[in-house]
Amino acid sequence: MNYFEQNVIDAWSLHTWAFLEVKEVGNTLYITLNRAEKKNAIHPHMVVELAAALQYAQQNPEVWSVVLQAKGDVFCAGADLKAFMGMVGEFESTIPKPSQEILIGELLTEFHKPLISKVEGDVFAGGFFFLSGATYVVAKEGIKLGLPEVKRGLFPFQVMASLLRVMPERKVVDWCIRGYNLPVQEAQQFGLVTHVCEAEKVDSTVQELISELHENSPSAIRFGLEAYRKITHKAGENAYLMQMLQKTAMSKDGQEGMLAFKEKRKAVWSGK
Repeated sequence: MNYFEQNVIDAWSLHTWAFLEVKEVGNTLYITLNRAEKKNAIHPHMVVELAAALQYAQQNPEVWSVVLQAKGDVFCAGADLKAFMGMVGEFESTIPKPSQEILIGELLTEFHKPLISKVEGDVFAGGFFFLSGATYVVAKEGIKLGLPEVKRGLFPFQVMASLLRVMPERKVVDWCIRGYNLPVQEAQQFGLVTHVCEAEKVDSTVQELISELHENSPSAIRFGLEAYRKITHKAGENAYLMQMLQKTAMSKDGQEGMLAFKEKRKAVWSGK
């Protein structure tokens, strides 16, 4: 993982973040999605900031684990489609442009330290990258987990690939093509979530995991996770899936689905 020049890491404490809050406590780096007013939808520069935070964690030997969390009632609503279409808006951030393209589907697969996703709000669409790419997922009881893309004329190509690494194939395909909300207990049964807790026990469960992880060799864990990612990651996969997403979005059904969603009406499919 080397998306930025070393000076991004050297000047770490001086950075201003637009879409994240980043805090180091002991040997754990806490990364908080800080866009509650937009349901923490994934903005292109949020991806850049997340890449910078993870690169810092990866390169800093004093960081042994990472907790990814979010503000608001929605952990992540998926991609901010307007922003990815070029309407990025104004924001203040000192994280510079990366030296190479960052694909969110690959971002967590290149991170080699324990990452705990602390999920206290609903998750939709591209938000599942943050669950399927984590080492552990601690989720609050009763949250919604949904893949609504097909109802909008799209398909969760990259999300499907990431889910296939942790869930059974038939369940993933069924979820993607029917687009329903999966109960969090089922998500645990099928391997996407590792811990389901009452709201008041989420924090303590995360801290118990951190304490147990930090009793073991951080370097051994890092090498083991690097090997695991090497075994399970398919080179070139995400670039192909991005092409398929663009192809689907430009289809007549894709255009109709997004327009119907915007106009809050039922889509009229043509199959083209």
